[in-house]
Amino acid sequence: MAQFGFENDIHSILKLDMPITNGPMARWQRKASSSSSSALSGLSPSKSANVSLGSSKTPSKTPGKSKKQTPCKMGGDRFIPVRNNKQMDVASFLLTKENEPVEAKNNTALSSETQKAWSISLNGYNIEDAKILHLGGRPLNAPEGYQNNLKVLYSQATTPASVKKTRYISSTPDRILDAPELRNDFYLNLLDWSSRNFLAVALHNNVYLWDATRGDIIFLMKLEREEDYVCSLSWTKEGSYLAVGTSDCKVQLWDVEHQKRVRSMASHTARVGSLSWNDHILSSGSRSGHIHHHDVRVAEHHICTLTGHSQEVCGLQWSPDGRYLASGGNDNLVCVWPRVQDGGLGNRSQAIHKWSDHQGAVKALAWCPWQPNILASGGGTSDRHIRVWNVSIYLFIFVELHGHDDRVFNVTLSPDASTIATISGDEIICLWKSFEMDPVKKAKEKMVKSTTNITHQSIR
Repeated sequence: MAQFGFENDIHSILKLDMPITNGPMARWQRKASSSSSSALSGLSPSKSANVSLGSSKTPSKTPGKSKKQTPCKMGGDRFIPVRNNKQMDVASFLLTKENEPVEAKNNTALSSETQKAWSISLNGYNIEDAKILHLGGRPLNAPEGYQNNLKVLYSQATTPASVKKTRYISSTPDRILDAPELRNDFYLNLLDWSSRNFLAVALHNNVYLWDATRGDIIFLMKLEREEDYVCSLSWTKEGSYLAVGTSDCKVQLWDVEHQKRVRSMASHTARVGSLSWNDHILSSGSRSGHIHHHDVRVAEHHICTLTGHSQEVCGLQWSPDGRYLASGGNDNLVCVWPRVQDGGLGNRSQAIHKWSDHQGAVKALAWCPWQPNILASGGGTSDRHIRVWNVSIYLFIFVELHGHDDRVFNVTLSPDASTIATISGDEIICLWKSFEMDPVKKAKEKMVKSTTNITHQSIR
C-alpha cells in the first residue's frame, strides 16, 4: 500500500493544472497590479510609479509617521514628469535583460532579425532601440517673485568685431629666376619693376627684362666696353623708359618698346649707383657723394647738384607727391631734399632733414603711399634696423623672409603691389607673394594672364 501512495504523490507533483507558487509573476498579473495601484486615490504620479516597480522597493513613507506630506520648496527638489505603464514595462524588461547571465543570452535561438520583427509587431518599435525611461510632461512654473541665486560667471561669444583677420605671408619664394654674373656689390641697385609688369635686372654689363605677365625673357642692351658694368636701373612712372646708370659715370635712357637708346648723359665724376624719377626730372647718386638732377627734356640736362653726403650715395627715392627726395649713403646718413623747381637751383639746394641714427650704410628707402610725409629707411649689416621717420619720430618695423644664401642687394615692388622681388649675391632673384592684391585688379589679371607653369628658369 505504501508503494501506491508514493506513486500517487509523484503524479500529483507532475500535474500542470496546479498553480505555481514560487515562479515569477506573469505579465497579466503585473499589469493588473499596476493598474489597480494607479487607480488608488490620493497618490501622485511619482508614487504610482514607485508602487508598480514591485514590493522590493523601499516604501516612500516611513511607518508610524504622519501621512501629511512635506511641501516641496522651489529649487529644493527635482521635478519628475509622468511615465505611463507601458514605458515602465519596457524599462523593467530591459533592466532584467541586462542582469541575465551570459550563458542565458548565448543560448537564445532566435536571430536578431527575428527578434526585431517580433518587437516591431508587438510593440510598434524595436525594443533594442528603446530608452529605459522616457520622461514626458511640462515642468512646473516658478512662483511669482521667485529669484534664482545661480548667476552666469563667464560667457563668451564670437562677434565680428572680436575676430582678428591675420594676413598670411608665405616664407618661401613663389618663383625663382637664375641671375648669372650678377655683380656682388651691396651699393648698386640692379633691380627694378615697372608699372607695365616688366622686371629689369642688370647682369654685369647687360640688361635683361622679364615679362611677368607672359614669362618671356627680353635682352635690352649691353655696354660697349667689357670692363664697364651696369650700376643702377630705374623705370619711369609710365613704364615706357628705363634709366641705366653705368660705371663710366654716365646715365643712359632707353626706349623699351623699340629697344633703342634715346640719350646718354654725362655729368658725374664717379660711377652712378642710384637713380630715381620725378616726372621729367631724373635724379642720380654717385660714388663721389653728389646727387645730380637731370631734366631729360632739354639738351643741358644737368640742372642741380646736391651735396650732403661724404661717401657714396647708394639709395634715392622721390616721394609719391614729388615734394621730397630721400637719399641714403655709405656715411650712414639719411637726407631729405626739397622739390626741384623748373629752371633748377644750381648748387644752392640744402637738405631740410639729415638723420644719423643708423649705424650702417643706408640703401633701402621707401615713402608711405597714403601718407607722403612718412619715410622708411633700412640700415646695412652693422645696423640691421628699419626706421620710420616723421620729422624726429621713428619706429622700428621688420619682417623676415628667408630665401637667399647671401646678402640681399635690392628689393622692388610689383606694379600691383602684391609681389616683392629681391636679388642677392647668390645670383638668384626671389619673388615673394607678400601682400594681398586688390580684388578688382586680381579679376582683371586672371582674364589676361597667360603665365607659363615654369617655376625656375634662367634670365638668359
